[in-house]
Amino acid sequence: MSQKDRIRGEGLSYTYLTRAGETLALKDLTLSVRNGEFCSIVGPSGCGKSTLLGIISGLLQPTEGRLLLDEVPLSRASPRVGILLQKDHLFEWRTVAQNAELGLEILGTGTAEARRQAHELLKAYGLGGFEKSYPHQLSGGMRQRVALVRTLATDPDILLLDEPFSALDYQTKLLLERDVFRIIRANGKTALLVTHDIEEAVSMSDRVIVLSGRPAQVKNIYDIDLTVEGERTPLTSRDAPEFRTYCKAIWEDLDVERRTV
Repeated sequence: MSQKDRIRGEGLSYTYLTRAGETLALKDLTLSVRNGEFCSIVGPSGCGKSTLLGIISGLLQPTEGRLLLDEVPLSRASPRVGILLQKDHLFEWRTVAQNAELGLEILGTGTAEARRQAHELLKAYGLGGFEKSYPHQLSGGMRQRVALVRTLATDPDILLLDEPFSALDYQTKLLLERDVFRIIRANGKTALLVTHDIEEAVSMSDRVIVLSGRPAQVKNIYDIDLTVEGERTPLTSRDAPEFRTYCKAIWEDLDVERRTV
C-alpha cells in the first residue's frame, strides 16, 4: 500500500454563523489519511465530527485552512468521494434498482454498462430478486445495503461513512460492518468512518483518530495492530488480545474530554 496521503487537512477551522452569534466547530485541525487506509474518527458528541466529514466531502468549505485530495486543494464536492450516511435516504417512490442507479443519474454516467454493474452489486449484496421492490418492503439492513450499492455504483476512490450502522440491530450491524470492510479491502478503497462506537472503530480501522471536545482538534491517534488468526474481519478483530486495550485507552481519552466539558 502506498504511503501517499490521499486525504490531508491542514489547519482546518470552521465557524458556524447563527442568530446567537458565531460557534467555532473546528480549530486548527490537521490530519491525514493514507491511500488505501481505513481510518475512524471518534470524539465527544457535538464536537464537530460531521462538520469535518462535510469539509472532506467538499460540501462545506473551511473558514481557515485547506483540504487536499491527492495533494490537490478541494473546492467543491468531488465524484471521487462517496458518502454513506446513518439514514439511507432512499426515495420511497423509486424501486430498489432505481434507487441504486440514482448516483449514476446525478453524475450523468448512467450508461447501460454502469446500470448493469449496479444490478450486479445488488445481487452480490443479497438484494437479487428485490430490484423491483420498493423501500417500504425492505428491512432496515436491506435498505442500508441499497444505500451502500448506490454509493459504490459510482466507483468512488474514497468512502466517507457517517455512522452508517448506528440505527441497525446488533446482528445486522455486524453483518454490514463485515460487508463494508471486505468491499473496501478488496477494492483498495480509502475510507474514513465517523462513529460513536469505540469497538466499531477499533475493529474496522488501521488507525483511530480521537478528537477533543468542541472546537475539535486532534487529541490522539492510535495505530491499530491486532493479532488475528486467519482473515481479519470486524468480528475476528474483537477476539484479538490487544482489542480491549485499545478500546480502554480511547474510552479514557473521551472520558477526559467529557469531564472537561
